[in-house]
Amino acid sequence: MIEKKKKYKLTDFRYQLPKKFIAQKPKPKRDSAKMMVLNREDRSIKHSKFSNIIDHFKKNDLLIMNNTKVFPAKLYATKDRTDAKVEIFLLRELGDRLWEVLVKPARKVRIGNKLILSKNLFCDVIDNTVSGGRVVRFEFGDENFDDILTKIGNPPLPPYIERPTTKQDTERYQTVYAEKRGAVAAPIAGLHFTPELITALKEKGVRIYNITLHIGLGTFKPVQVEDLNRHHMDSEYFEVSPETALAINEAKRKRRRIFAVGTSTVRALETVNVSGFQISPKKGWTNKFIHPPHEFKIVDGLITSFHQPESTLLMLTSAFAGYNFVKESYKVAKKKNYRFLSYGDAMLIVGKRAPDNM
Repeated sequence: MIEKKKKYKLTDFRYQLPKKFIAQKPKPKRDSAKMMVLNREDRSIKHSKFSNIIDHFKKNDLLIMNNTKVFPAKLYATKDRTDAKVEIFLLRELGDRLWEVLVKPARKVRIGNKLILSKNLFCDVIDNTVSGGRVVRFEFGDENFDDILTKIGNPPLPPYIERPTTKQDTERYQTVYAEKRGAVAAPIAGLHFTPELITALKEKGVRIYNITLHIGLGTFKPVQVEDLNRHHMDSEYFEVSPETALAINEAKRKRRRIFAVGTSTVRALETVNVSGFQISPKKGWTNKFIHPPHEFKIVDGLITSFHQPESTLLMLTSAFAGYNFVKESYKVAKKKNYRFLSYGDAMLIVGKRAPDNM
């Protein structure tokens, strides 16, 4: 059932998040995170460990994952002539050796500057962007640029992680099933999965398929308008393969449950929903913004995390589980000392949707 059609505003998604709840480091083992289980039917909240998530699945359930791969998008350079330090954040490739980037401090980086990253690698600033970024052209030898990034790039940790990156982040700010490089932010709901847990799910008969949605820096961009209908999402590239579309359509016909790992997966599936409960394979760009009220046609269960106040991720989760139910669950999470945001704990939302006024 679709949620009661209240018109929600930005301030409806505001809550206090003291720094002590924001996880600064991952737990030693991926699946040792706590997991809050929300049942939409009876409005119950239970507490478990992510390693027990297999208990909530049954044979022939579908589990859809986002196999995007985070690339080491953060680089450090010096300006020629002045030797001033500059941080370069790669956003997207525009063409051969041509990239849209963010630079810090932006006021000191102008068109015509040369930024030196190493003895054989530098870039020229050739244009400004309307969003405050820069367009740069990299110059290097015959080496593959991806190989260069692997050597000198740093994991693009979110701004709320207030510490330098480490070698551990290279591994842990990446899902174990990451395959297609292109994201500058990790699909964090998937960070808790281990190879062993995925194998155990398959052995139980759970059918696992992938979509791709390359998460951009816009995932951290705050919503700045009170009227949510006026907010515009940044466009992100996605792919839903014929194989995944076929499996989802078959599951819908046979009334099998479909679980999505993360809000990015939900956005991709809702983008390609073409006729009620069917989807079609597609690749392209999406700026789909999901907030309550919204009627979800494809996904029956959601694995997600605890999100920032006033974020589009929190809004999608609230649309899926019910605004009042999510608001209550976040209060419980703070009382129970759950860890929030990228390296935090997990939330599993199950059960058929009930009216939000229960």
